[in-house]
Amino acid sequence: MATSLDAALEHLRAHDPILAQLITGDTRPNFTPHTQYYQALVESIISQQLSVKASASIEKRFLALFPLDTFPSPEHILQTDSEHLRAAGLSRQKASYIQDLALKVIEGIVQFDQLDSLANDAIIQELTRIKGVGVWTVHMFLMFCMGRLDVLPIGDLGIRNGIQKLYGLDTVPTPDEVTQLARTNQWHPYESVASWYIWQALDTQPAIEVLESETIERP
Repeated sequence: MATSLDAALEHLRAHDPILAQLITGDTRPNFTPHTQYYQALVESIISQQLSVKASASIEKRFLALFPLDTFPSPEHILQTDSEHLRAAGLSRQKASYIQDLALKVIEGIVQFDQLDSLANDAIIQELTRIKGVGVWTVHMFLMFCMGRLDVLPIGDLGIRNGIQKLYGLDTVPTPDEVTQLARTNQWHPYESVASWYIWQALDTQPAIEVLESETIERP
């Protein structure tokens, strides 16, 4: 990963003068790939549309429902009444989404062991079959769970606001305009790294607009 990041930074510095100003010092992207895919998706559903503090609190109460030393399995989640899940702070929607994920894993509809061999678009198609998991969630999964460096989160509001400010645009760019700007400045194949520096430059975090595919009822 270190070698890939070095190549990414060199590439982006050479092709985008705005990013070249941001890529300084010792601050580097903190993508840490792991294979706890099921756990990452459960945590993603819990945290959608919530602050870091609120999601951490709910996740702690969620885990306390299961007297285990490991993350609750899909079987344990399906054996837990939805009202118990809601008592931990989950909305009715989120409880149903987590149960839907658990069911699809048990039934083999979602298979995590094949994800590493798939291209980004195929992973998006695979995981958005889960209720409550939309394209933005999978973009974050690809970047921060799988460590994919070639992900452009065009639906992320933080990225769009950041691009407007950093590139001096009159309005917040549309997803298509984000794609075009990335193409013009030759971010590929390191869009994830470019996005990370935009988040860092404005001291912001990934943030999705309320889109139909990922509209979450607050607890």
